[in-house]
Amino acid sequence: MNNYRSYRTVLAGAGAAVAVVLAAGPAAAHVTVSAPDAARGGSAVLMFRVPNESATGSPTTQLSIQFPALTEVDTQTMPGWKADITRDAEHKVTAVTWTADAGGGIGPGQFAQFAVLADDLPDTDTLTLPAVQTYADGQVVHWDQKQTGDNEPENPAPTVKLAPKQAEGTSKHGNVQPAAASSTSSEDKTARWLGGIGIVLGALGLLGGVGLGAMRRKA
Repeated sequence: MNNYRSYRTVLAGAGAAVAVVLAAGPAAAHVTVSAPDAARGGSAVLMFRVPNESATGSPTTQLSIQFPALTEVDTQTMPGWKADITRDAEHKVTAVTWTADAGGGIGPGQFAQFAVLADDLPDTDTLTLPAVQTYADGQVVHWDQKQTGDNEPENPAPTVKLAPKQAEGTSKHGNVQPAAASSTSSEDKTARWLGGIGIVLGALGLLGGVGLGAMRRKA
């Protein structure tokens, strides 16, 4: 669960402000997903961009994303939408479905962004996440076609490139960290001990000085 808790905190903190419905440009014709920091075996925020391309002007009212049996998937709060998580017999997440509240949805010429926090990403070069987009007029679009060669299919499935899995105990630049951390910890402990000894010796010196002064006065 690399960085899962920190990702989850960020996702929850931003959730209240995420009902993202914006104007869609010509290049936003497909359901896509982005996750710049995604790596095999790690955790990442997956951001799905969903445009409305209805020919009848009907709003998008439901989005369903299929997952390859992931250990955990958290959804970000989306005002106006309800998220349902589907799990298999082993309690792993296989799908997330967002449904718009009555009268809501993604209008014509607009797009929305749906975010999830996924943990324990699979050990593969490319993560394919088929999507199903449903419109209020009953139209259903399956974004599940895999690209072969240079030609993009009509309804391509959202995909994410996964970086190689990082070895435990290494930074992003491959430097081993535990030794440095251990050294720093040892230095801190040594400093504390020396500081404590100094305080004790100072106190003993003060008491000795007071006692010596008293003896001289008596003499």
